[in-house]
Amino acid sequence: MQGRLLLEWRRRLEGSVADLHITIIPCLSDNYAYLLRSEGLAAVIDPPEAAPIVAALEGGRLTHILNTHHHWDHSGGNRELKEAYGAQVVGAEKDRSRIPGIDIGVSPEQGWQFGEFKVEVLEVPGHTRGAIAYVIDHAVFTGDTLFVMGCGKLFEGTPGDMVSSMAKFAALPDDTAVYCGHEYTLTNARFAQSLEPGNAALAARAAEVVALRAAFKPTVPSTIGLEKATNPFLRIHSAEIRAAIGMAHGEDAAVFAEIRRRKDIF
Repeated sequence: MQGRLLLEWRRRLEGSVADLHITIIPCLSDNYAYLLRSEGLAAVIDPPEAAPIVAALEGGRLTHILNTHHHWDHSGGNRELKEAYGAQVVGAEKDRSRIPGIDIGVSPEQGWQFGEFKVEVLEVPGHTRGAIAYVIDHAVFTGDTLFVMGCGKLFEGTPGDMVSSMAKFAALPDDTAVYCGHEYTLTNARFAQSLEPGNAALAARAAEVVALRAAFKPTVPSTIGLEKATNPFLRIHSAEIRAAIGMAHGEDAAVFAEIRRRKDIF
């Protein structure tokens, strides 16, 4: 998956002349960074290393670096890119002490602005206590909190935290494109099917994922609608999933915790 640009996605902001260009950049062994360009601005989301981002810019300039959380495989390229381009680093104000080179701390209350695009900031603790997601136009950048058909490990949060964070994603419009931090989808799909083999939407999506990966194509973007139909961590109320884990009447956080425990050893 290393290499040049895999996919570029354009959205036109309604009532505006601005276009938003989203480019997927594979990094390390299975990370994705994302390059956003609009009206002379360029922002990279979660760069673990500098070289692939420099290649994607093709001689252009980088104005901003956005982090969803502090882990090195999402922020390891911050300082080198900042030094090379003078770009400003944007991250969670609550996690300022752990974001390398941070210049601008953001929160749900203040949000952020990328050119003509208003950026909504969601606090989504669970994977880390300071994790955030960025909603830009009809796209959400979820870092390691929400994956395609999966979610991140609970390194610093509780199952209850993640249930609340998943609810924030589920509340977004179904056509919102989901861009996550890693290509974990094949394994996630197999795990999801082990819990919910009767889910026809999941079976269809899993087959699509197999075909995409066989063709060396990314499984992102997904959509919120697809995730609500196929992602077990957004489907904790599924009767089939609850029966599979023997928790038909369990509390939501307990059901989530059991699904996550099973995924951890899958």
